[in-house]
Amino acid sequence: MSPNNMKSISRFYKTLFVVGTGLCLLPLSAISAFAQADSAITIFQPPRLVAATSTYINTDVREATYYFTIEVPANAGKPLQQVNITQRQGLERIRYDAQESRAFEGTPDRKGQKLPIQLASNDSQKNTVTVTFDQPIPPGKTVTIGLKPFRNPSYDGVYIFQLTAFAPAQQTDGQYIGTGRLQFYRGL
Repeated sequence: MSPNNMKSISRFYKTLFVVGTGLCLLPLSAISAFAQADSAITIFQPPRLVAATSTYINTDVREATYYFTIEVPANAGKPLQQVNITQRQGLERIRYDAQESRAFEGTPDRKGQKLPIQLASNDSQKNTVTVTFDQPIPPGKTVTIGLKPFRNPSYDGVYIFQLTAFAPAQQTDGQYIGTGRLQFYRGL
């Protein structure tokens, strides 16, 4: 091998080493921003499910409301537009009254401004209800979705719900934000 070829190879490896070392020293958030620049997921610090509660824990109760409280961190990067709530466990599929379901700023014990929403069931995912906020929820806010079931399930036990968040104009690849657990009892 000629000395010029050796110098070229040596320069190539030095450049590769410097670039590789520089990438290793970048903060994780910067790497995340680069990685997400062209992807569908645009939320840097995703919203998170803070709590899931029910106003009544007895089976067959008609007056219950299921509250899912979600925090949108100040450094979320994008507002929250939509939440899919998917029932993953439970002996009975729970159905909701779209006319009576609500959303508001704050928590169930500290209700703030009412937030207009659209509620839809997803036919392709029978255990999923989609909640779309008329106005996106900006970073730094806490919101609560109050789903009104037609009645609590007839079967007691644990019911598990998975929540997925979507930013505005995000059609696919939502961000998992937490799992809610509600337990219902017979004859309390």
